[in-house]
Amino acid sequence: MDILKRALEFEQEKRKSLSTSDRVKISREAKSLILGLNEIYKKNKDQRIMDTMKRLTAIKRKIEKRLHGKHLLTSI
Repeated sequence: MDILKRALEFEQEKRKSLSTSDRVKISREAKSLILGLNEIYKKNKDQRIMDTMKRLTAIKRKIEKRLHGKHLLTSI
């Protein structure tokens, strides 16, 4: 379960004053972690994995909201 350990470390990282390229990297890393955890979840159905995926998704959405800007989200 190396990916679970990486996901927990990813959650603990500090994210202040990020550049645009840093936000893109973080978003992509979060996406890959979520997809990896999803594959494990499909086999195990462990609720802790689902909770971790939800927390990572919240981080990813927060980063992407800042990356894309609020004006794009309101026009949908």
